[in-house]
Amino acid sequence: MNRNLNDIKIFVSSVLPDIGIDMLRREGFNVICWNNDTPIPPDLLLENARQCNALLTTLTGKIDADFLNACSHLDMISQFGVGYDNINITEATKLGIPVGNTPGVLTDATADIAFGLMIAASRKMFFMHKKIEKGEWKHFTPKSNLGVELKHKTLGVFGLGRIGIEMAKRCKGAYGMNIIYHNRRQDATAEKLLGAKYVSFDELLAQADVLSVHSVLSDETRGIFSKAAFNKMKPTAIFINTSRGGLHNEEDLTEALQTGKIWGAGLDVTNPEPMLKNNPLLNMENVAVLPHIGSATAEARNAMATLAAENIIAFYKNGRIPNIVNGEAMERKIL
Repeated sequence: MNRNLNDIKIFVSSVLPDIGIDMLRREGFNVICWNNDTPIPPDLLLENARQCNALLTTLTGKIDADFLNACSHLDMISQFGVGYDNINITEATKLGIPVGNTPGVLTDATADIAFGLMIAASRKMFFMHKKIEKGEWKHFTPKSNLGVELKHKTLGVFGLGRIGIEMAKRCKGAYGMNIIYHNRRQDATAEKLLGAKYVSFDELLAQADVLSVHSVLSDETRGIFSKAAFNKMKPTAIFINTSRGGLHNEEDLTEALQTGKIWGAGLDVTNPEPMLKNNPLLNMENVAVLPHIGSATAEARNAMATLAAENIIAFYKNGRIPNIVNGEAMERKIL
């Protein structure tokens, strides 16, 4: 690739850690940044992308077919995140726009959140904290506010990838939990590592004491945790979702909790996002909700920014993207 990097404009659509921006600027790229902590309005995202050669975006940017066709000139898109359901990958591939992401570096941070939410929900921690704030902690009540213990329970993992495996390792190591999982295909390596058992989706629902969701959001998985699914779960089960809110139907989840179809829930993602402050889930004693902070550690976010920048640098210097989502697009790309 023989283009002058000083002539290449990169639009960064969110306020990202400096480490990634500095990397791009040191290479000589002309980097234009959105410098407001609130998400960029769609019209401004489109306007800026039209004037640049590449886009560094986050999950808040809606990169749909209309956007991509209006910006078909883009050389590439670098996603700050492992998930990319905000991008129409099929259309990007059709137009020859390769997309990179940042897998691996947020695995531990997100698994920690899933593990923490499981414990918080099982012991009603968020709800009990609110009772203190309201001045309702008066005296010892031996039969009130009882949670459940996790030792030797069964963890069901929906989507046993990098994060799901780390969640399972934590649960097995800390509580000796039995591990079952459901993927599109079996994973013999993970089974050997964890002693995990592959089960059908219905078996996962029926057997899990804690069901932790780590799947990508796709047409196949969107809304898969609905009333029908919750009705098949144990009334003592805890539902954990740190993946994407679109995997669960929030009205159905709320009803399942209110009617005792399941026991508790821990959410780092909601449907929709952000969650409204009057959402009934926020006042349930056996529910813990966080504002999508799975990757929110300094280490993870800096590493994500580094990978996102490396994807752009490698593309323009070597004609490749280290962490590419749609390799077919590279075959269509004419540089």
